[in-house]
Amino acid sequence: MSRSTGTVVVVGSLNVDQVVTVERHPSPGETLVATSMSLLPGGKGANQAVAAARRGAHTAMVGSVGRDGSAQVATSLLADSGVDVTHVRAVDAPTGLATVTVDRSGENTIVVVPGANRATDREALLTAAPVVASAAVVVLQGEIPADGIAAAAELATGRVLLNLAPVVPVDREVVLAADPLVVNEHEAALVLAQLDPGADVPADEPALVAALRALGVRSVVVTLGARGALVADGDDLVAVPSPRVTAVDSSGAGDAFVGALAAGLAGGDSLLDAARQAVRVGAFAVQGAGTQPSYPTLDDVLPSVDLPEGSAAPAAPAGGAS
Repeated sequence: MSRSTGTVVVVGSLNVDQVVTVERHPSPGETLVATSMSLLPGGKGANQAVAAARRGAHTAMVGSVGRDGSAQVATSLLADSGVDVTHVRAVDAPTGLATVTVDRSGENTIVVVPGANRATDREALLTAAPVVASAAVVVLQGEIPADGIAAAAELATGRVLLNLAPVVPVDREVVLAADPLVVNEHEAALVLAQLDPGADVPADEPALVAALRALGVRSVVVTLGARGALVADGDDLVAVPSPRVTAVDSSGAGDAFVGALAAGLAGGDSLLDAARQAVRVGAFAVQGAGTQPSYPTLDDVLPSVDLPEGSAAPAAPAGGAS
């Protein structure tokens, strides 16, 4: 495994994922018996850092964990994957927790308790300013405080990849700094409403992308799960199809996509070429259980797209879950 040029710095969350498997998701008020439970490293930030490092990028993580036993679980695969954890701080709060419920088809629901992630704020980012400023690509998500997201965007001198998931209120300037903004189709509509509260929100994805670009967003990638992704860069809007795979667990597939996208950009790929590789990484990830343990290295064989460029067909989720 040898690919790398610029450094990817991921500023974001670290969690323990409590993964519960069930035959089906419960209805409101219903109690079900799970088939299994496991504790795994997670958090959108840590997931994306592991994914980028495993795809050959020099990667550093900026974030916070608690001074508790869960911190070791949350960070266990970062260093093993080659991520620099120098800027992961221990704070007086419980390590973040995500409860993930996965049904037999691989679909998931996720409830996140932020915990120590709330400490990754503007003050914390100022202490990590040199590493953020040195990055070729700075990756951000919505699981840390908005002022921490804004500070990271301000400190960045390289490319800002903003995966605004979940969609939290952030300054307009943060979204306009993104190159690219990476969201799924539902998040794209929420970001558009945040940028232009009075606007009609289009129902179809190409119109959503066009509306975001018209408001000044430099480039946009919309992940579409089984259908792959839409990439808007310059004057082009290109559909990137997903490989056909059988899903075991879709949790963390969107983070695998984002980490691989960042690695590609840091390695000098165009946004479109990086996205074409990232959908294959996301498709690989859904074939394994859990988030970080399912992410491929450069030594793994990725599933191939057997569709003509610009087309898509139903398949397992490959880039839209998180």
